Amino acid sequence: MSAVAVRIRAARRAVTRITLLPLLLRAGIFLSALAGLLLAYPVEVLRGQLLLVVPVVALLPAVGPRRIWPTVVALVTVGGWVLAIDGYDRPVALWRLLAVAAALYLNHTLCALVAVVPYDAVVDPALVLRWLLRAVAVLLGTMVLGVLLVELAGIGGEQGLLVVTMAGLVVAVLVPALLGWLLRRR
Repeated sequence: MSAVAVRIRAARRAVTRITLLPLLLRAGIFLSALAGLLLAYPVEVLRGQLLLVVPVVALLPAVGPRRIWPTVVALVTVGGWVLAIDGYDRPVALWRLLAVAAALYLNHTLCALVAVVPYDAVVDPALVLRWLLRAVAVLLGTMVLGVLLVELAGIGGEQGLLVVTMAGLVVAVLVPALLGWLLRRR
């Protein structure tokens, strides 16, 4: 029982010491996770009591960004996307795909930032602004490339889709190999 009391006391102390910017970053984590979940799942699934569970699931990575919760939310979001496409025959809309991907990336990058920033830290807003500008640049570049690849896939019919899929697989293999080579080179 004393271990529970110690944890409650530590949580109370953490809540009283939290500063504004880490709190806003955690709110951003919650909002990006919530947006990703709501965009990924079909409306038929979200009706009723499951709609009450979604905000709780979205709150988990904001509370514990260093734990497993960001990964759990990402997997649940992707699972909702697959369920909507395969189980409910929802057509793949490019805007929805890009929005879910953006929400997942923002959730991931904000969790990474919050994981290294203590809850009671005084953070320079310029740091957060640079972090978010870099995230927006990555999102915009990825979206432009994604739209171009989708257009290229439509040019050749089924054959074009195969070529773009193979090109994506080659890029997915070459980028980690290049990053590993660059790390070993140091």
